[in-house]
Amino acid sequence: PKHLRVEKISVMFDDTQKIGVFLSGFGLFFTFLGVLLLFDRGFLAIGNLAFLVGVTLTIGTRKTFRFFFQRQKLKGSIPFLGGIVLVLLGRTFIGLVVEIFGFVNLFGDFFPVVLAFCRRLPVIGTILNLPAIRNVVERIVNGGKLPV
Repeated sequence: PKHLRVEKISVMFDDTQKIGVFLSGFGLFFTFLGVLLLFDRGFLAIGNLAFLVGVTLTIGTRKTFRFFFQRQKLKGSIPFLGGIVLVLLGRTFIGLVVEIFGFVNLFGDFFPVVLAFCRRLPVIGTILNLPAIRNVVERIVNGGKLPV
């Protein structure tokens, strides 16, 4: 039943982590809204800050610092954090482009896992299994590399 699934999720995360997941989603939503509103500086800034705080609350301060400043992740961390700074300084379009480059370099390893999960979802899975899209998705999931 549904109530058992909710209890399992509640046990997996403590309250701080639940708030972190919420803030990360909130941050992604505000970033998306900022892009829709033609790179609105306020929405992008709130989205970026909420996402960073959310990640920190979800995995902890020490793990967040270690994740962003690993030697092999620096080529993603520097553009990602630099893009956030550019957005905060008012250079929204350039900042977002730099930030997306850093985001792909940082989180690119997770894309195959996320796509494999999304293929099992009702509506998104149907879209990802359309003939034109399925070939690209299978290449990413099976090959583990982005077509970039």
